[in-house]
Amino acid sequence: MTGSQALTGSAKQTVRKGVRAVGRLTHEARMVPDFLIVGAQRCGTTSLFRYLRAHPAVLRDRMDKGVHYFDMAYDRGFPWYKAHFPLKATARLVERRVGVRPQTFEASPFYMFHPLAPERIAKDLPDVKLIVMVRDPVERAYSAHAQEVRRGFETEPFERALELEEERLDGEVDKMVADPSYLSFAVQHHAYRARGRYAEQLERLEGLVGRERIHVIDNHALATCPESVYDGVLTFLGLPGGQYPAFERHNAAPRASKLSDAVRRELADHFLPEDERLAGWLGKPPSWR
Repeated sequence: MTGSQALTGSAKQTVRKGVRAVGRLTHEARMVPDFLIVGAQRCGTTSLFRYLRAHPAVLRDRMDKGVHYFDMAYDRGFPWYKAHFPLKATARLVERRVGVRPQTFEASPFYMFHPLAPERIAKDLPDVKLIVMVRDPVERAYSAHAQEVRRGFETEPFERALELEEERLDGEVDKMVADPSYLSFAVQHHAYRARGRYAEQLERLEGLVGRERIHVIDNHALATCPESVYDGVLTFLGLPGGQYPAFERHNAAPRASKLSDAVRRELADHFLPEDERLAGWLGKPPSWR
């Protein structure tokens, strides 16, 4: 990192702290999220976040994509969380301009997988709508591993990381449930197979908020038919259509090597019962099956 880059990062942190300080003082006058993108990781949540942020009736804090309140920062309290969102007065001004009540949101793709976050969301945001993105879990796992390597959170090659996953995760969820302040590095960064068990995560969300408040998007559909997927999201949220955003891919990254056919087959076999369970929840097979 160069000196100028470090200075830029430091300046951004200073601005963030100032914005949050003001936000906490004005939290009672601020909006709460109407909807959340809750996961899954490496399934296109950054792209969808940017598409929705471009809608004229969607208001977003300019500082962050995800607040990570319900997973990593719940001890900071709800006023801290509300500090991240626009003022209600701003929403009223925008409503006069666009003719509909504006909505606000965030995207934290750890929420759906975190053992405590869904219950916290249901308690603190009783009317919130949830958007879930899914992707071929084989590709998701490989993409997640590549990201963790890039970030310095993973040092093992993919096949070895898969072998270690069960050992790394052993007992970690129980620790998180027993001590809500406990942050599990393994659960956050090394759950390559576990995060691809979409159906069990969707079933848990459904039990907490109801199926009618959950909208699932197949990453393949977003990539190949973005207009229809975007229209479906707006219908779910009750937002008007209009001009489409630029449907560009965001947060994609090249991989150092190709996934071997043997590992791909092993993972596809592993995920088959999980995908069948997902098909039952969706009422149709996912695109990768």
